[in-house]
Amino acid sequence: MIYRSRYFELVVADLWQQGLISGEMHLSMGEEAICAGINDHLKEGDALALDHRGTAPLLMRGVEPVSLLKEFLGKPDGLCRGQGGHMHLFEPGLLTASSGIVGAAGPAAAGFALASKYLRKGNIAVSYFGEGAVNQGMLMESFNLAVAWRLPVLFVCKDNRWSITTESESVTGGKIIDRVRSFGISGEVIDGSSVAEVWESAGKAIDQIRRRNVPAFIQARCVHLEGHFLGDPLIEIGRKPLKKIKHLGGPLIKSVLNPTGGKVKDRYIAIQALGSVMIEHMRPNVLSKMDPVKILKEKLSLTMSDIRTMEDEIKKEIDAAVARATA
Repeated sequence: MIYRSRYFELVVADLWQQGLISGEMHLSMGEEAICAGINDHLKEGDALALDHRGTAPLLMRGVEPVSLLKEFLGKPDGLCRGQGGHMHLFEPGLLTASSGIVGAAGPAAAGFALASKYLRKGNIAVSYFGEGAVNQGMLMESFNLAVAWRLPVLFVCKDNRWSITTESESVTGGKIIDRVRSFGISGEVIDGSSVAEVWESAGKAIDQIRRRNVPAFIQARCVHLEGHFLGDPLIEIGRKPLKKIKHLGGPLIKSVLNPTGGKVKDRYIAIQALGSVMIEHMRPNVLSKMDPVKILKEKLSLTMSDIRTMEDEIKKEIDAAVARATA
């Protein structure tokens, strides 16, 4: 399930690089263990409210790869008739919806959970969002209503520490987990790169939600292996530092020396902050250490031959889907 999602998105990235997919592309690479660990506990009638990284959870929930690919390619026979792209997707049969509006998965999941409470007793809703979305008012309102109305919803915060190119801690007061618990919602912080840890945490949370009809929260630490979107400048700097810095150096020096604008001290602080961000992303293997696919391979009790056989079967399936979608 995890490798299937990873290879699918590698194919999507290749299609995007070829110019066959227009616009930005936000991938789930690095979040696969979170999606897989939670998906294993879901049953028919459970609902998903997704953010702009919906590819992995949609695939794992059962959406056909060909349908997704055609949607990304803008084809009229795609999942949403080619109108949703990769961020605004709906699959009514699976009670699944995604949105590019930051924090929108909160109220959407609360709505799903309210419907479950009265129409599908025993079913739950799951809300996926990044840690930056926790500062959106609509998400706070969703936490509040989930407690006040005893809604069966699991809030999942995928925390990669970055709100696009801003360190999340620099714009977030206090700890997210403390903020959530202040509403009376139980929750914990876990390693989102370990599918086993996610599975165990999600199992306990979802069991509590189904039995008691109360919300729960998981904050899963993770990475975005391709940054905020494909072509992310911070990731590109880490991969090709000399080439990228060459293009950035001139404009940065010019901005510092410009006689108009902000104070010299403020400019220095801004350049210093930018430099520290660049250095962090230039460190080798800074992201790959939390790659869920790499970690899982090391822990599987399978031979390399077994793993390669499994990967070959997945590649054959996805490559066939690409051939159908691009025909």
